[in-house]
Amino acid sequence: MGYGYTGNILRVDLTNEKLTVEHQDENFYRKYGGGSALNMYYLLKEMKGGVDPLGPDNLLCFSTGVTTGIAAPGLSRLVVSAKSPLTGLAGDSQSGGFFPAELKFSGFDAIIIKGKADRPLYLSIINGTPKLHEAVHLWGKDTGEVESEIQKEVGEPKAMVLQCGIAGEKLVRFAALISMRSRANARNGMGAVMGSKNLRAICVRGKQRPEVFDKEAIKALSRESAELLPRLGGLAKYGTPSSLIGKHDTGTLPTRNFNSGVFEGANAINGMQLWNDYLKGRESDNQNKEGRATCYGCNVRCKRVVEVKEGKYTVDPQYGGPEYESLASFGSYCGVDDLSAVVKCNELCNRYGMDTLSLGGTLAWAMECIEEGLLTVDQLDGIDLRFGNADAMIEMVTKIAQRDGVGDILALGSERAADHWGKGHEYLTTTKKQETPGHMPHIKLTCGLIYAVNPFGCDHQSHEHDPVYEEGGYEPYEDRLTSIGLTTPQPYMSLNPEKVRFARRTQYFYSFDDTMSWCQFVWGPAWHVYGPDHAVKMMRAASGWEDFDIEELLTIGERRVNLMRAFNAREGADYKLDTVPEKFITKGLKGGPTDGVKIDREQLQAAITEYYLQAGWDSESGNPTKKTYERLGIEWVAEELGM
Repeated sequence: MGYGYTGNILRVDLTNEKLTVEHQDENFYRKYGGGSALNMYYLLKEMKGGVDPLGPDNLLCFSTGVTTGIAAPGLSRLVVSAKSPLTGLAGDSQSGGFFPAELKFSGFDAIIIKGKADRPLYLSIINGTPKLHEAVHLWGKDTGEVESEIQKEVGEPKAMVLQCGIAGEKLVRFAALISMRSRANARNGMGAVMGSKNLRAICVRGKQRPEVFDKEAIKALSRESAELLPRLGGLAKYGTPSSLIGKHDTGTLPTRNFNSGVFEGANAINGMQLWNDYLKGRESDNQNKEGRATCYGCNVRCKRVVEVKEGKYTVDPQYGGPEYESLASFGSYCGVDDLSAVVKCNELCNRYGMDTLSLGGTLAWAMECIEEGLLTVDQLDGIDLRFGNADAMIEMVTKIAQRDGVGDILALGSERAADHWGKGHEYLTTTKKQETPGHMPHIKLTCGLIYAVNPFGCDHQSHEHDPVYEEGGYEPYEDRLTSIGLTTPQPYMSLNPEKVRFARRTQYFYSFDDTMSWCQFVWGPAWHVYGPDHAVKMMRAASGWEDFDIEELLTIGERRVNLMRAFNAREGADYKLDTVPEKFITKGLKGGPTDGVKIDREQLQAAITEYYLQAGWDSESGNPTKKTYERLGIEWVAEELGM
């Protein structure tokens, strides 16, 4: 057995309540690493195309990476994959916290689940021993209640629990998986897949620390993080909410369902306001240590923990606090400037298990439909869901989680809701049926490109954004970007072949992160704590693969992207899905520095065509060629697809 990984993969057959252990060798881990790529290997090998995402034949895969469990910043991440009930394509979702490291300590690198139990169950893995337990008594309870009860039942108060929540039980199409009551595998509806299998939770606890090749080198890298933390700017102190006001100032804060890039209430919901007013422990500790949570082995402490004790909307700190995306989704997306209402919605999402981005995008879409007269208050169960109505927003969040009344329709996501009512398609902000994150492709043009071609729908954490490779913004990141072959910064608002190359190569780096299950705030190609050279050092020190280099890193990332694209090709997907919301192309933004700005259709299409060429994808179908699969060492995929 090599270093870093256990070699053990737990197979769970829920239909027959059978648990088995599979073993993989070093060649397997060097090629697939873990995370998304490992999951996609099983999804392609063991699933047929066309299965119902909410049926028993959908595989649900949980995977760590080769370095998970090492006590160093940014290495405790978990990737969950399945066929997405939201997009109908490859589903992929990441989270941090302590569950990923604890899964590795329990003796397993991954869990592959198939079938459906005939009644609610939960899975525990305590010190290497997996077991299925009855969970009927847990069904219908909040994530906080379920976590506490499971910890008591297994006799491990420090056990980590990952669960689907009430929204997952109800098969909300964008249901999330929640651990530590506050860490979410949020996107693509993985919570609904878990709920569809009658599996309420997975509980892990163990003491099997992974053996590494060079402990001293890893310790040296860990110590270096303290010196490198200033690269994150305000992210370490204020978390991702620190970016909200800057987006408003530049006209790139999605507002009122992406009709504007500026929000008059931005100052009321920004990261500084969150820190000053709602961070737990703010009165007793000027460093707000109680309000800054972290992941295993990480000193960045970027997670927020908020508490609201008084007023209209009280918020329980056990459910964490919002990221920037959540502040935008329930704030500017919906025209709400009441910060307590915004953080209440975030708490409800963690309590019930829902993706804040898809939920906020669906609410904002419904609000615009009401404003434009396409939907009536009666159709929304008497709820006046208009921009700025915080009470209506919060009421609808609970109805969606419970699939109560009109919540049953909105739980499908905005695009399926538009299909249900036969109206409102012109107001959608979806790509591949997934709602757009809070980074506007109108100005960050490579975001538009990657939103379009990304296999699992629009995602802001799938590549590096434009400013670091534009004239005037390149210099602080030059040494790191040069190491991955990016040496020629481009003019502002360009989307030429070199900019496409920048998007693609940084996409492969981020894809490597999601294969090795690394945090993209800590490990990346530009502004992150650690850069490409550090990543190579960590891989060598952890695994003992002393010839590991930058090109292998990028190839691992590229392999993952192509595996996911192959999954979609098997589902019948092609170039026609590679686009951005039509609204972004036909309707200019209103107000502020980006007034009138919209996406140029011809420019975007030219960039997509160029991306296909550079990636080795067929120019007509938009899917990888047999030659590309062979180059990446996954020629078996071509055989699976009958190429």
